Amino acid sequence: MRTQHLHCLGPHGFHRVTYYEWGDAASARVVMCVHGLTRNGRDFDILAGALAPRFRLVCPDVTGRGLSQWLSHKQDYAYPVYLSDMAALIARTGAERVDWVGTSMGGLIGMMLAAQPESPIRRLVVNDIGPFVPRAALERLALYVGKAPRFATLDELERYLRMVMASYGALTDQQWRHLAEHSSRRDGDGLAMSYDPAIADAFASPLQDVTLWPMWDAIRCPTLVLRGKESDLLLRATAEEMTRRGPKAQVVEFAGIGHAPALMADDQIAVVRDFLDQS
Repeated sequence: MRTQHLHCLGPHGFHRVTYYEWGDAASARVVMCVHGLTRNGRDFDILAGALAPRFRLVCPDVTGRGLSQWLSHKQDYAYPVYLSDMAALIARTGAERVDWVGTSMGGLIGMMLAAQPESPIRRLVVNDIGPFVPRAALERLALYVGKAPRFATLDELERYLRMVMASYGALTDQQWRHLAEHSSRRDGDGLAMSYDPAIADAFASPLQDVTLWPMWDAIRCPTLVLRGKESDLLLRATAEEMTRRGPKAQVVEFAGIGHAPALMADDQIAVVRDFLDQS
């Protein structure tokens, strides 16, 4: 794994985006892996390690998360900035076409990019997100996103993650520790989560259902949708509609998982690998 940095231009100046690169830097097969709302690019370490013999993988920390810079103007934590940053990162790779694996927020970013005219997205994997997001699921996220808890030890932080991310399914102790290690930052004499609490400002306004079907209908690239069978964010009815509209996606469900599949288990990795391997 190689840790890299890119300076991206937003509405109020430049900001630094950190990303992690796996595989042969000269490979023409580039896969962008983009994480969820409060997560970071190290979530994809296991997936990237498994795919690195075949692909070059680029896994960014979206601005305000992980090692990427926190924005001084908090209103800039929004999809126009995220899309601009990811377009700059795609350009940095030098690839004419890229594949995209996006979990939750990362899936929405991928969908928005894939819906654009002349999009460089070749194949799209959308992990437990869709063009309809129910208000009830957003209200659940709002219960913990941005609350800025502090922890005395890494063990304490890991216990917190196991609670708020229980819907990820049956992760191993080693995988939970990996998530904890890369979800923490030093905060005085303790630890805090490695994201700017201000990313939750969008939850301050009254929450409503999110409907993005016109965007979905504009996507033309081959698309795979992954769904946790118990997910409250990607409803089964939404996933079924995604097979009939837009790119007419293939849907794969994983039992015993809610929001969202962690893409760490062998069966989940195999589904992604097989889809990306197609020409």
